[in-house]
Amino acid sequence: MLPELEVEIVSDEEMAIIEVALAAAAARPLLSAAAVRGAATLSCAAYSTAGDIEDSAPPLRRSLLSRFRERRALAVTDITATEWCDKQMEFVLEHGKPERTEAMKAGSDRHAQLEQEVIERVDIAIRSAEESWAVKFMNFIVGTNQLLFNGLTRELPVIGVVEGSWMVGIIDELRMPVDGISFHPILVDTKTRFKATFPSEAQKRNGRLQLMCYKYLWDSLIAEKFPAENFFSYFDLNPDFLLSDDVKRYISSLGFNAQTFGDVLKYYKITCHTLSRSQEQLILRYELQADHSLLEEYEFSYDDQWFKDKIQEALSFWLGARDPKFVIEEESWKCKFCKFAPSCPKMASNSRC
Repeated sequence: MLPELEVEIVSDEEMAIIEVALAAAAARPLLSAAAVRGAATLSCAAYSTAGDIEDSAPPLRRSLLSRFRERRALAVTDITATEWCDKQMEFVLEHGKPERTEAMKAGSDRHAQLEQEVIERVDIAIRSAEESWAVKFMNFIVGTNQLLFNGLTRELPVIGVVEGSWMVGIIDELRMPVDGISFHPILVDTKTRFKATFPSEAQKRNGRLQLMCYKYLWDSLIAEKFPAENFFSYFDLNPDFLLSDDVKRYISSLGFNAQTFGDVLKYYKITCHTLSRSQEQLILRYELQADHSLLEEYEFSYDDQWFKDKIQEALSFWLGARDPKFVIEEESWKCKFCKFAPSCPKMASNSRC
């Protein structure tokens, strides 16, 4: 029996952050030194045998990052989708996402239900990218206060620079330890499964990478100075932008007084400095969609070197430093669940064997 495919759901909050970045960004994405060296190596290799101008190779094709994320921050789900299958990610970027299945919709509904258990959504009229980010930062402040006073929060937006690239994500859940001694929160992610089967190692590995991305973003916000000037420049934001009355009323209802976007960012930075790094132990939960019963709760430790290797591997794909890879033979079962399989060269190659 084939393992049941776990599909990562992008929440409405995460899509909102990504859309804001797309609408507002003007600067080129930041690239890590390693990624730049990789791209440069590829460029040199491509032209090393060139003679005169007439014999030169044609210009290199633009990278997926420059074609599809040049004015956006990468999302955590971009990284996990790449880890799942480079080629499938390339198909999604070039041809669009397949229609959502009932299982995917059920997973999204469950995430919304979990969020509503601890968070009350408020509709606010937004008129600019600055105001959208201001509301996101205030939501972070509200969520972290809820974490400290109630011991639990969900759907927490985070942003930061990972290996030289801006990245955004939504942490599914943070819990404070019940022992009352430790002040280091625990990161948790809940995934739903259509059938009562245990996740495969490939699915767990993908989940581990996702949670490690969240931990890295959270810990960076806590331990490092937020690169405000870089942030303003990358997303083309004005710190002196005057907030609308609607947004100022919302912020005031939370006990803060802010007139400009820069005022909100100051509160955000102060909040980050009052928090603690997250625990090294991370938790993946798997629930049955039908009744939300727990199938497995899987704990693992953060692995800094493994995480960096995975990020650099993903960025080398996005930067065009390497061609997209197919899934390994041991994980070729993924292809049976892929909507792009009929067009995939790997499947065509297998059919000729």
